[in-house]
Amino acid sequence: MQVPESRVVLVRHGQTEWSRTGRHTGLTDVPLTEEGRRTAALLGRRLDGPRWAGLAGAEVRTSPLVRAAETAALAGFPHAKEWDVLVEWDYGDYEGLTPAQLQERRPGFHIWRDGVPGGETLARVAARADEAVAWARSAPGDVVVVAHGHFLRVLAARWLGLDPAFAAELRLDPASLSVLGWAYGAPALERWNDTGHLE
Repeated sequence: MQVPESRVVLVRHGQTEWSRTGRHTGLTDVPLTEEGRRTAALLGRRLDGPRWAGLAGAEVRTSPLVRAAETAALAGFPHAKEWDVLVEWDYGDYEGLTPAQLQERRPGFHIWRDGVPGGETLARVAARADEAVAWARSAPGDVVVVAHGHFLRVLAARWLGLDPAFAAELRLDPASLSVLGWAYGAPALERWNDTGHLE
């Protein structure tokens, strides 16, 4: 098990054109916008400060999708190891659709309850998140995960030992910083959806 002083730092990728317009972006490889690149660089400046010290010595992994890998590089982790486990939820038939469009198709639709036809089940996303949790807990020190909104929310739920649907209660903005840690020897949420570097 990971030592209590170590941190699991979660970084959601910066803005893309699809995230800006609210489209479900799973495996479509959409690049960052200029704003997304700017905010990823701001996050990097923050992590280079004294509190974080660039997370020297941390093991860093990123989703291989370009929006995450580019965020990792701009945030100061150009040598982050790409890991397929960290890709976003495969939205199947709902890829590219906005919440409003989904409500037109299926009034009352809630992705965390209803799932996505032709895509990945929430249970499968949770299994990938469990794999990431196991890796993070086995690391000798800090780790950094650069990935996607829905996936990171599920990862946090599973870190806490909760049902993956708890992720519905966790909002996560682009280029945000979150930290999973420990309290009294138990997994805890230390920081969530921190965007102070963007203000």
